[in-house]
Amino acid sequence: MHDYIDKSQTSSCAIDPARAQALHATLAQTGPTPKSGDALLPFGHQIYFWDAQFPEELGRDGHPAIGDFIPDLGLPRRMWAGGDLQFHAPLVTGTPAIKLKTIKSITKKSGRTGPLAFITLRHEISQSGTLCVTEDQDLVYRQDIDLAAPKPIAPTARTDEAHRQIHRFTTTELFRYSALTMNGHRIHYDENYAREVEGYNGLVVHGPLLAQYLMLMARRQLGPLKTFRFRATAPLMHTETAEFCITGNTLWVRAPDGRECLHATAT
Repeated sequence: MHDYIDKSQTSSCAIDPARAQALHATLAQTGPTPKSGDALLPFGHQIYFWDAQFPEELGRDGHPAIGDFIPDLGLPRRMWAGGDLQFHAPLVTGTPAIKLKTIKSITKKSGRTGPLAFITLRHEISQSGTLCVTEDQDLVYRQDIDLAAPKPIAPTARTDEAHRQIHRFTTTELFRYSALTMNGHRIHYDENYAREVEGYNGLVVHGPLLAQYLMLMARRQLGPLKTFRFRATAPLMHTETAEFCITGNTLWVRAPDGRECLHATAT
């Protein structure tokens, strides 16, 4: 696996204003519709730099097949475990940007559900020669689930929030976010696959979508963001109402049964 460390890819993107407008509508944001030259929402870069592959180059889960840029570790289930973002300068629409993606680390461990592999990808996004965003994306790969085995116990969320926002996701919103991010992972739109292959109780709300809503909450409460770090702690199903919470610079997502689905800090 050492041969993969520091392996990198560079891609470019026009940062089309129309895509920012689509995200603005998908998230039901108030205020003027984004136009050319406007700054993206924090985390808005997720809808750019698509890695669109031909059907035969996809894995069973709808993601690009592993074994090319990311090594095949023999663990078929992929999850976005978290991220660490630094916002250096605004990314604006209508100006081309460049992303350098680098494999920073690969770690294999054994957890309660079996072997795990953690891969950290660093994304450095620049525009007009200026570094705008640094993002460390943490991925975890797992073995196939035993559908008859007990599910892991999720952490209990705090209840001392200073501010709270309630949101109920629809299958339409999940589909639109998948389309905007070119995310083909079937757990977000194929309920039979989500239940019968990956063992979820329904469609899974994207971890980055939960983080996106928390970033918008953090910006409203704290002002422009310099850093945002988040960790997924339990899946949220599309049938569940999410509670987005903040106290100080700590944020979290709480499910109806009180479990914590995502935890974050912002500055």
